[in-house]
Amino acid sequence: MQKIKAALLGYGTVGQGIQEVIHQYQERFRLLLGKEVEIAAVLVQNPAKQRDLPENVLVTTDFEEIITLPDLNVVLEAIVGEEPALTYLRRSLNKGIHVITANKMMFARHARELLETARENKVHIGFEATTAGGTPIIRTIDQLLQVNRVEKVEAILNGTSNYILTAMNDRFIDFDTALTEAQEKGYAEADPTHDIDGTDAFNKLMILSQLIYGEQPDWLNVRKTGINSLTEADIQHAKQENKKYKHIGVIKKEGNTIIAEVSPVLLSSTHPLHHIDGVDNALAITSDIVGTITLTGPGAGKLPTASAMVEDLVQIFQKEHAEFYEKISEKHAAV
Repeated sequence: MQKIKAALLGYGTVGQGIQEVIHQYQERFRLLLGKEVEIAAVLVQNPAKQRDLPENVLVTTDFEEIITLPDLNVVLEAIVGEEPALTYLRRSLNKGIHVITANKMMFARHARELLETARENKVHIGFEATTAGGTPIIRTIDQLLQVNRVEKVEAILNGTSNYILTAMNDRFIDFDTALTEAQEKGYAEADPTHDIDGTDAFNKLMILSQLIYGEQPDWLNVRKTGINSLTEADIQHAKQENKKYKHIGVIKKEGNTIIAEVSPVLLSSTHPLHHIDGVDNALAITSDIVGTITLTGPGAGKLPTASAMVEDLVQIFQKEHAEFYEKISEKHAAV
């Protein structure tokens, strides 16, 4: 049986999750694609570290060994930071290799360029995992809301900040206590700055803007406010009015201007995001025909993120299969 040959860039939590899912669900790939998926190589920082990988998998610190692999079909990138991830993805796309990324910081800054590079090289780039983990927001907007015009998106895009606000609301604890608890449970990094100040949600909001409107607002004009200034008194006063603070990203277009903001927002009990608690993410998408729909799901973690990337992989190769037979049909029609 033919195989789809894949390489993993990064073997941290997400990379391990991808490998586990691909190893466990080969039968589903065979049914969906008529092929198995093979992890042929993994790019790592420390080659001496013990890893539970098959012996035939190339483990290397040198991207050249990966990009020169014969018949490489797809690169799945799960590296932290803008570089060297951007360079690796540029080179992969320019060589005609499909790309799937979970790198929100890098993709927020370079989405336009990478999407254009993919188009020029007639390959695909999957980025579902950059926005809301296992919640299929990209696929929903891209495939299911084609006739609908998206007017506004309101979203909880960071599980760490949502966990902290939920803990403060439900258990009458202060911000610092809730943050420490989130770190102890593994929901917050040792340095949680980008989660609590809105940077992480901002990056995801810019990716959504690129997808929905084909452009992003001027970053300097996007107001970004964190949650660390909220006090127990603020939370409890809201609760007395049957309201909750949520860290919300909003994107909408007014005339030719894209308006975006990330800030703590006081939501009434009738708002679709009011009841989204814990580490979940959610998006309320308002469009001109269907009205408002809400998507909810896990925003981060090994398996939700791996799930999003593997779903992208299946979609890409289903598209490739359809495009191949479309070309065959056109060739026969011409004859």
